[in-house]
Amino acid sequence: MAGDGEEDLAAFVALHGAALRASRVPTQYWESLSRKLRGEVFDAGDYFGIMQVEEVDEEEEVDEEMEEQFKKKPNPGNGPCFKVIVTNENGLQASNPDSVFLVDHAWTYRAEHARQQLRRVPGLLHRMANLMGVHFHGEVPDEGSIEQVLQEMWKYNQTYQLSQGTAEEKVPVWYIMDEFGSRIQHSDQPSFAAAPLFYMPQQIAYTVLWPLRDLETGDEVTRDYAYGETDRLIRKCVLLPWVPTEVLDVNCFTPEPPHEHYQAILAENKEKLPVAINPPVYAKDKVFKVFTDIQQVLNNLTHPRFVFTDNEGEADILYNFSHFKDYRKLSEERPEVMVNQFPCENLLTVKDCLASIARRAGGPDGPRWLPRTFNLQTELPQFISYFQQRERRGEDNHWICKPWNLARSLDTHITNNLNSIIRHRESSPKVVCKYIEEPVLFEREDVGLVKFDVRYVVLLRSARPLQLYSYDVFWLRFSNRAFSLDDLDDYEKHFTVMNYAPGVTLKQVHCEDFIPLFEKQYPEYPWTTVQASIFKAFAELFQVASSKPAPFGICDYPSSRAIYAIDLMLKWDTSRDGKRIMQPQILEVNFNPDCDRACQYHPTFFNDVFSTLFLDETDNCHVTRIV
Repeated sequence: MAGDGEEDLAAFVALHGAALRASRVPTQYWESLSRKLRGEVFDAGDYFGIMQVEEVDEEEEVDEEMEEQFKKKPNPGNGPCFKVIVTNENGLQASNPDSVFLVDHAWTYRAEHARQQLRRVPGLLHRMANLMGVHFHGEVPDEGSIEQVLQEMWKYNQTYQLSQGTAEEKVPVWYIMDEFGSRIQHSDQPSFAAAPLFYMPQQIAYTVLWPLRDLETGDEVTRDYAYGETDRLIRKCVLLPWVPTEVLDVNCFTPEPPHEHYQAILAENKEKLPVAINPPVYAKDKVFKVFTDIQQVLNNLTHPRFVFTDNEGEADILYNFSHFKDYRKLSEERPEVMVNQFPCENLLTVKDCLASIARRAGGPDGPRWLPRTFNLQTELPQFISYFQQRERRGEDNHWICKPWNLARSLDTHITNNLNSIIRHRESSPKVVCKYIEEPVLFEREDVGLVKFDVRYVVLLRSARPLQLYSYDVFWLRFSNRAFSLDDLDDYEKHFTVMNYAPGVTLKQVHCEDFIPLFEKQYPEYPWTTVQASIFKAFAELFQVASSKPAPFGICDYPSSRAIYAIDLMLKWDTSRDGKRIMQPQILEVNFNPDCDRACQYHPTFFNDVFSTLFLDETDNCHVTRIV
């Protein structure tokens, strides 16, 4: 039997060892943990009890330090206060290999499904309302109680992310521990540590709880809600959902990050910069061999000066879907080979980098063509200060949280709840951008005034000297419901990306049909004027992106060419002379965009792209030079 136990443990460690090590679960507990998971042993009730406590009169604590105040105010919610204590008469020894416990999860969900589940899952709203101290007495879920739970849940939420699967499956999962786990209070000197563990055989997540020291009967079970964070100011910010405080004394200016920031990004991306080369010169009638793994190119490039090859080694042009990394080797061995990417172009295509380099154009607040943006990993105090200052002035405080590097609006959330934004920082690296509260809307006969965004495809032929073109056709995406600053989790009201959402109508309007409709709705704003301001924003963006040498800007590698898709919206703004204007707002820059619609409606699309980028011939091509 001992052999079986060793085999079970070896199999358990093979599956879960990496996760346990990352969560710093001591190895002495692994065998017992494996046994408890296999047998679904929830024995915390043999050692702990939940105790209701009287809340301390806050007036008596006015002069105490924030941390002291917090230690004496044990509950995150609104209702009665609880704490968890050791009830076992022998106490608890940290050295005992069985001193590890499983905590069940009462609710596991993705943020965008929370409201729907509270409405539909029998008993869920009742349980969550009880757990959070929200008053709910009826049988039928009512919107007021649901809204309160959605506000309060950020004090109870924990998160994990699956490391494998599709982009959709990797979107962070949020969970609320059962009544026992949710009653464990915060302490700066915690007696326990806790971490989620996804148990593969059952495909279920639990929280693992283990002691950090020996405890006696009556001692409180606590954990550090800002676990692993040592910086005093950041801890204060991270703990703000439970300890309301102001950080108005923090300067909310966000200057461009130092050079070390960009060097770290280069190292993390494992990109090797090219050596200096002379710009290659090609014969005027040369036919270029193209190696590509992009089906849209293979199906649609018919220009006589380009032929396909399956041999990467003989190609003149590498047109890859995935990111190219070793520019040094390419520049040293095959400098004449052109590639459809620029070294360090992630400074444009990753949202936190885009915000950083844009500050070169507009100072610490950023340029007018980019929504005010903060990196939640590195600029949390500045963001909270800015949020609280706007709140004091009574200004709109709707924000949109976006992952640095996901497309299609995945894991993207609109909120005016500061606690929600602070907690979203725990799930994956994110930026928070000012939500456009006064967008230029488009009248849809069937729906009313809806949000829309515009996608331009731009062609970067050279970073230095800067040569930038725009494809003459742009693409439009529309929301499906009339816009208003409420129902922030209503996808079809606040988002425009409908082509990936199942069972959702996709409204298509071609740009040549859109322009007269737009000008009829806004006769004082001819599209030529609007587009001129859009191109001005594009020019400024690429000028600042290429204004510094790599890795602080896009590398001016002479054999690089690229196409990007820029998504933007228009918002109402006031010019310096007091006129009401449509101000472009760049939302994101996409690497290797999906060109399916472009090819479908404009069969010469890739011929025009390749001719502009690789032949430097734009006659008879549907492109406009921006710079």
